[in-house]
Amino acid sequence: MTDDPNIASTMITNDPWFGSYAQRAETMRASEIRALFAVANRPEVVSLAGGMPFLGRMPFDQLADELSQMLKSQGEQAWQYGSAQGDPHLREDVLPIMALESITDAQPDDVVIVNGSQSGLDLITRIMCNPGDVVLAEAPNYVGALGVFQSFQVDVVNVMMDADGLIPQAFEEAIIAQRKLGKCVKMLYTVPNFHNPAGVTMSLERRPQVLEIARKYHVLILEDNPYGLLGFDGQTYPALRSMDAENVVYLSSFSKIIAPGMRVAWMVAPPGIRQKLVLANESAILCPSNMSQMTISTYLDNFDWQAQIRDYRGMYRERRDAMDSALRECLPSCSWNKPEGGFYIWLKIPDGLNAKEMLPRAITAKVAYVSGTAFYNDGQGKDHMRLSFCYPTPERITEGVHRLAGVIDRELETVKLFGSPEHEGRHNKDGQ
Repeated sequence: MTDDPNIASTMITNDPWFGSYAQRAETMRASEIRALFAVANRPEVVSLAGGMPFLGRMPFDQLADELSQMLKSQGEQAWQYGSAQGDPHLREDVLPIMALESITDAQPDDVVIVNGSQSGLDLITRIMCNPGDVVLAEAPNYVGALGVFQSFQVDVVNVMMDADGLIPQAFEEAIIAQRKLGKCVKMLYTVPNFHNPAGVTMSLERRPQVLEIARKYHVLILEDNPYGLLGFDGQTYPALRSMDAENVVYLSSFSKIIAPGMRVAWMVAPPGIRQKLVLANESAILCPSNMSQMTISTYLDNFDWQAQIRDYRGMYRERRDAMDSALRECLPSCSWNKPEGGFYIWLKIPDGLNAKEMLPRAITAKVAYVSGTAFYNDGQGKDHMRLSFCYPTPERITEGVHRLAGVIDRELETVKLFGSPEHEGRHNKDGQ
C-alpha cells in the first residue's frame, strides 16, 4: 500500500480487482534490482548492479553437440513429466559437488531438485512459517529472500554481521528477545560464504557456535550457499550442513557455477522436512523441468566442470581486483570490504549521501548500482551500495567506477554547499 492518496486512487481506478487481493499480495514489493534491469542493460550504461554470471567462457559449441546426442537418445524422457523430487541422475550428480564442502554423508534420496534457489526459499518458507512467525536473517539481507518472507507475511528480524560473518551472540540475543515478545522464531536464514550483498564469510570458529545456539533453541538453519565454490584462491569452507544433518536445510544452485537460465537448484533436508518439500514442490510446479535437469547432467557428465569453476575463480578475482583498484584510486572517501570470493563489494559512502536518492543521477552519468536500501525491509541501507564485479570486463569496471566517483564527488560538493537534505529534514522537524 502507498501513503500517497493520489497514487492509491490511481491504483484503484486502474485495477478493478484492487480490493479483492489476498492480504499476502499486499505485502509484495518490486525488487529494486529487477526494477533497474531495463535501464542498466542499455549498452551505454556500465552496470555494476546485477549479479549475473559471465557465461562467455562456457563451451557452448561442444555442449550443443552433447545435448544433441542426449536428445537423440533420451529426448522423450527430457520432454516428459518427471518426479517432484527431481531426476535421480542429477540427484547423484550433486553429491560430489557438495563433497567439496565436506558434505559427504548425503545420499541421492536426501536431495530435492527445485526451480532455482528462489523456488527453494519459497518452498521451505511455505512449509515452515505461518504469518507472524519470525525468520532471523543477517543484515543486510539477500533481496530475493526478503521478497519471499514478505509474501508469506513473515517477520524478518535482523542479526548483525561483521567481517567474520554472523555474530553468534547477536543470534542468541535475537532469539531471546523475540521469544520474550511472544514470537515464534522458526528459522535462521544465512548466506555463510561470500555473502550477498556484504561479501563476508562466516569464520570457521563461528560455525559450530551458530549451530550450537540453533540446537539449544530448536531453530532451523536455512543455509543458502550459491557462492561457496567461488573462492578466489580456491578455498572452500565446510558447510554448516556438514556439521549438523538434523538442524540444517542446505540450499545451493547451478546459477552461479554453470548457468542461471536453467533454473536448477537443490536442497538437502532432514527426512521429515524433505518429505514436505517434495509435496510442496509437487503442489507448486508438479515437477522441475526434465529438460533443464538433463541439460545440467549432460554438462556435468561430459565436461571438466571443476576446471570450469577454477577458470571462473580466476576471472572473477581479476574483476574483483579491478574494482578494488579503481575504488582505491577514485573513491578514497568511501570504505568497503575486499571479498575473498563471490560477486559483490559492499560500499559505504560518505556521511550525508543517500544511495537511493543518488541513483537517478548515477543512471544519467551512465553507471548503475544497487542502493543498500534494497537489502533491508526497514529503510536502512541508504549509506551503502552494492557493486557487482561479476559481469563487466575489468576495463568496463574501471570506467564504471570512474563515472560513479564523478557522481559521488558532485553529491559531496552539493552537501558541502547546501547541507544534507536528510539533516535539514530532521532539523526542521525538531523545530530548531
